[in-house]
Amino acid sequence: MKPRGRPARRRMKKKLIVNMTYAPQAEREDAEVVSRDEFARLARSGELLRGALKRGGAEIVAPDIERIPRAAFHAAALRLSTLGPCRISEPGGGSVAVGPAYMARAAARMARDFARTPALLARVRRDIAALESGRPGEGARNRPLDLSLPPVYLRTDPSIGVVSGGSVSHITGVLNSLDAFAARPVFISTDDTPGARADIEKVIVRAPSDFLDFNELPALFSTYHFRDAARKALGERRISFIYQRSSLNNFSGLLLARRFDSPFILEYNSSAVWVGNNWGKGLKYPDIAADIEALNLRAADVIVTVSAALRDEIAARGIDEKKILVNPNGMDPDVYRPDIDGSRVREKFGFGDRTVVGFIGTFGPWHGAEVLAEAYGALLERRPELRERTRLLLIGDGARMPQVRAALERRGAAGCCALAGTVPQAEGPEFLAACDILVSPHTPNPDGSPFFGSPTKLFEYMGMGRGIVASALDQIAETLEDGRTALLVEPGDASALAAGIERLVDNAALRAALGAAARAAAVERHSWTLHTKKIVEKIKETCEGGGRG
Repeated sequence: MKPRGRPARRRMKKKLIVNMTYAPQAEREDAEVVSRDEFARLARSGELLRGALKRGGAEIVAPDIERIPRAAFHAAALRLSTLGPCRISEPGGGSVAVGPAYMARAAARMARDFARTPALLARVRRDIAALESGRPGEGARNRPLDLSLPPVYLRTDPSIGVVSGGSVSHITGVLNSLDAFAARPVFISTDDTPGARADIEKVIVRAPSDFLDFNELPALFSTYHFRDAARKALGERRISFIYQRSSLNNFSGLLLARRFDSPFILEYNSSAVWVGNNWGKGLKYPDIAADIEALNLRAADVIVTVSAALRDEIAARGIDEKKILVNPNGMDPDVYRPDIDGSRVREKFGFGDRTVVGFIGTFGPWHGAEVLAEAYGALLERRPELRERTRLLLIGDGARMPQVRAALERRGAAGCCALAGTVPQAEGPEFLAACDILVSPHTPNPDGSPFFGSPTKLFEYMGMGRGIVASALDQIAETLEDGRTALLVEPGDASALAAGIERLVDNAALRAALGAAARAAAVERHSWTLHTKKIVEKIKETCEGGGRG
């Protein structure tokens, strides 16, 4: 009788984890971690269903299990992805099983909100028309500006769990500086914002779960929910002005300004309609989004834009240029400094004494991170010795990360690149300090229109005093001087970007000179304190004496 061999070892089935948070999920041997966008792609392509037998379970990790966008779709897709158990969980520990009961609740909510949609759209259109026509009770303000009263800063975008990025820098940069020139503000926001000063009064207005299965409708509904919560929080207090960071389909700032008879200040960072059509999948209700955008622009007493391109776009719509302030973004020189120690990060990734090329961002379509990956790979192909002498550090994550990974693999550069993932806002300076060269590879707009951005990373790079290689693109080229504060290269040109990086890799003295000059320029002209001072001065110039500007 032949001796029995050992039984074949059963292959462990991996669990599918869908990360819907802004924080990275740690790599796990027992799990396949994908982003929300990648999960949707797998569902559309059929790969999700074809791999169901190979998976041991599936889980969505979201900031709030009660506020899952398109919950019915995601629950159905999750259930089809595996024969194993399915759950939706929060980083804090709460979870819910995705079974028949959950699916029934999600379907019922979707059906309920579908039936409510015509009434919501009709209400919004009716209110836009009323505000445009200036019906009684919605007219011009009569009370003069009083900066001894608290201003109210509104963050109305629906994002939950954002831990870092340019928007966080911009929000906290203005919020934390306001009381240097006015009274201490009240911050009313849809979520906690990292870096907001602890001594500033905060009111968190959680987005409702209504209409989450439908595109754009949650923002419309949230206008009223946010307005009502803010009114309740402010009570009968008098305020100096309402400052709203513009977001898609939201006009709660205007409603509150009329209610409190105060100036309405709109921070306009981009056209939500343009972004939806060019960087998104298009809008389902573009007419409503355009009407709300136009309403806010016409009604605002002051419009704060970050670039001349945005000013020109607004003026072309017939908006009075006298009420528009062009105010590029900035940085905190006490937070972003050349003397910060990055040795812990260098040690973590095993950089040693290599020259480190760095990028930080949310990997959006405009950031050009995939161009940087191509450029670095091309540089290593042309100069193989730099595989030992250099490393690429990519800090952050986002929509274009799959293209970045693919470019690094195709160019054979993945082994020379460290992917740090998303890091908390407070840790960003330490990661930048680990770099010798910092890159801002922004790309032109896909429709050929002027680049309207004002990248916060650019000013933070300047504050760090490192050598910078950047795209010679609109405001970037106006902020930096080629050969004095940075090396500027042709936008979207991987070869030109590679040459700029190569020049700084080979010349430490040039890196130091460019970095010192960039730091001096940032401290002199681009602090958040100076940025906020300009806002308040514009408000005083336009709004003192009452009446609309």
